[in-house]
Amino acid sequence: MGVRFIAGVFHLPTAVLYGSLSFFLSVLHNVFLLYYVDTFVSVYKIDKLSFWVGETIFLIWNSLNDPLFGWLSDHVFLSAKQSSIEISTPEVVLKRLRALSRNGPLFALSFLAFWVSWAHPGLQFLICLCLYDSFLTMVDLNHNALLADLAVSADERTRLNFHCSLFSAIGSLSVFASYTVWNKEDFFSFRIFCVILAAISALGFTVSTWLLRQRFRTGTNTASDQEILKELYVEESSASPEKKITLLEYLRQLSRHRNFLWFVCMNLVQVFHCHFNSNFFPLFLEHLLSDRISVSTGSFLLGISYIAPHLNNMYFLSLCRKYGVYTVVRWLFIIKLLLSLFMLLAGPERIYLLCIFIASNRVFTEGTCKLLNLVITDLVDEDFVLNRRKQAASALMFGMVALVTKPGQTFAPLIGTWLLCVYTGYDIFQRDALNNISAEPQMDSSPFLTVTLRQGCFYLLVFIPITCALLQLFAWSHFTLHGKRLITVKAYRQAQNEIPPDIKTI
Repeated sequence: MGVRFIAGVFHLPTAVLYGSLSFFLSVLHNVFLLYYVDTFVSVYKIDKLSFWVGETIFLIWNSLNDPLFGWLSDHVFLSAKQSSIEISTPEVVLKRLRALSRNGPLFALSFLAFWVSWAHPGLQFLICLCLYDSFLTMVDLNHNALLADLAVSADERTRLNFHCSLFSAIGSLSVFASYTVWNKEDFFSFRIFCVILAAISALGFTVSTWLLRQRFRTGTNTASDQEILKELYVEESSASPEKKITLLEYLRQLSRHRNFLWFVCMNLVQVFHCHFNSNFFPLFLEHLLSDRISVSTGSFLLGISYIAPHLNNMYFLSLCRKYGVYTVVRWLFIIKLLLSLFMLLAGPERIYLLCIFIASNRVFTEGTCKLLNLVITDLVDEDFVLNRRKQAASALMFGMVALVTKPGQTFAPLIGTWLLCVYTGYDIFQRDALNNISAEPQMDSSPFLTVTLRQGCFYLLVFIPITCALLQLFAWSHFTLHGKRLITVKAYRQAQNEIPPDIKTI
């Protein structure tokens, strides 16, 4: 039985092994997002100044480390001599897998550093956040870059992304399990729970990357694979000299990459909207629904918002196979606009519609974010063709996209709280804790503040998606990497030989 199981593991499809990496990432990251702030504020009693200093430094590092790590990972590909690369072995894929095998377990260890007090809260907060985000970035960049390196065809990339969504949804179940052990007064059970999660994640990264590396090492001697690997390269005249590309030159090339510029404009708005929904989800539940729905219904809405985007994304990916990513994303923007306009006309008193809208708004917005990785892989292909690269710089492209779009994470709470304060006069940062936010209206003898705050939350809920959808539709209408242009770009990458669309059997 044991032998049969081991044999089955060795014959798992590449897409399953690739997708499983999403499980080992999400099983930790969702727990981190839910509890790290509450742990430092309520358990370790971090002071406000240390918290904001740590968050500010983290926001700067969070934006800069993506392009930095992407450049360190891929700059060698931009100036490598064609003749020095042994294209009979998938060096690019093996390089990504080696990075994942190292950084995956370190990512799990950095996750554990949050749940035990080992330094002054302010110092521990800063060190833990920067360490965790560094390893998270390395894992994310290399995992996303593999999506572009493992396959060129849109069909195979959507299949890989489908497995990522499936395993991410399974990994999100750790959020539900964490509720049973979360206790601020007795932290021991939660710590044991986190140790178990980290062990599963570290072991999973080690085993999955080892299996994938064995597959690529042993499977590259066949003539078929030697041909397949040539799709990673564009032949140039042997007389053309090698040109070393600096970071400044690469940035100049990106500044001339029209579709990249329109995409990051659209994606900046998307990142803003995703984090706005996450930041203000509890606020909307509190002021729009808390007196109209039960606690269990509110918990269900919160829980489903973590799992449903991954499940929903699997359906979106099936549509992408049929109609293309560009068309599906455009229709998602249109649906977001129409639903928001409909909710605006319906008003805040339609409770069931409001519940559906609050949940669906986050689910559809998060679902769109998951599809955009496919668009970035297409941009990798176009960058490869436009600049006649010897090797596609996948991780660097993902890093540059993150550099431009991650400020949306900061804009979301700043703009949202500013708009709420302008409309209602209510400053959320004057409260000691977000959980007590509903206390302020009750302290006022007049119901006017309650009504005004409720109305302000409703307008914030509907006008932000309307504005985001209009801006995104405008930017997306200028994005031309679809249809015949996309087919031409992919054909050029595969033009060296008559080859299958994938580097390995997906």
